Amino acid sequence: MNFREKTAWLNVIAMLAAYSVYFGFLLSGHPAGREVFPMLWLFGSIAVAHAVIVIVGTVILSAQAAKSDRARADERDRAIRRRGATMAYYVLLVGMMVVGVYMPFVESGVPLANAGLFAIVAAELVNSFVVLMSYRRGWHG
Repeated sequence: MNFREKTAWLNVIAMLAAYSVYFGFLLSGHPAGREVFPMLWLFGSIAVAHAVIVIVGTVILSAQAAKSDRARADERDRAIRRRGATMAYYVLLVGMMVVGVYMPFVESGVPLANAGLFAIVAAELVNSFVVLMSYRRGWHG
């Protein structure tokens, strides 16, 4: 498993762990699902925890990886990233259409913001998952 595949695994696992906690709290009736300040505090805390996990994990993986594995991204790596970004764009587009076109007629405030956050997290998860699966399957563009 190369360095980029390991970092993709790290990102997918960290995102699933962090944002499952956030959206799990919302589904269990946490005030972050209804009030602005609890939402900002909870989401901010979880986003910071996610960032710290990814940064520390990347530093550890980088220290363990051979220098050749950490070399600049080649054409295959860039193609894989483009493929992930393309798929994530469509997920984000659909999510933002739901949040911006449909939801204002049935929701407002914090639930609307949480739906937008969910769309962003889902899109980034799709991006990371497509990158990961592309490395696993040996996609060459």
